[in-house]
Amino acid sequence: MLFDFAQTSIDKRYRLLTATVFPRPIAWVSTISQDGIYNLAPFSFFNVFSNEPPILIFSPGFKVIEEAGELVLVDKDTLANIKTTGEFVINLVSRSLAEKMNLTSGEFAPQVNEFERAGLTATPSHMVLPPRVKESPVSFECKLYEHIELARLPGAGNLVLGEILCMHIADQLMMGNRIDMQALDLVGRMGGNRYCTTRDTFDLARPTTD
Repeated sequence: MLFDFAQTSIDKRYRLLTATVFPRPIAWVSTISQDGIYNLAPFSFFNVFSNEPPILIFSPGFKVIEEAGELVLVDKDTLANIKTTGEFVINLVSRSLAEKMNLTSGEFAPQVNEFERAGLTATPSHMVLPPRVKESPVSFECKLYEHIELARLPGAGNLVLGEILCMHIADQLMMGNRIDMQALDLVGRMGGNRYCTTRDTFDLARPTTD
């Protein structure tokens, strides 16, 4: 079946994309507002894009609110905070944290502290002002490298490129100089309300040219 995206609705395109491009890693992004309020929200349009400079990228959309009887697009709290402070932390989500991560995906008011709402520990970061999630197995402290607004339309996204300043890895996950990826037990996002784990893995050796 062929889908011409120029003739496909925004909602339909979203369903097609999220039901086929998976599993998608989850960026659990912690930020701080100019008033000092902590914010925490998950995003599944996320990945690592460069080693030098070390760049992570995620894509927050817009939220729709009503003003003077009209629907308008405004930045989500995460993006608004990053624009203001230029700093954020990307925390990874293990299976044991999936339910708490899902709770923080709600459209809470800007004055709501999602750390408190989900019963999580906001612990000080090393190089940036926003806190990291203490319970998360891996956290990346980032400064804003670049922000690209793709379009200010319903369904449009923003590209937030973060330069990694440092990362935290839980001690029990380290095996010498290597990370125990099975013990990391991360979850990924699929379509709809479905998630997956990374427990079922297999190896493929990179081919040689000989």
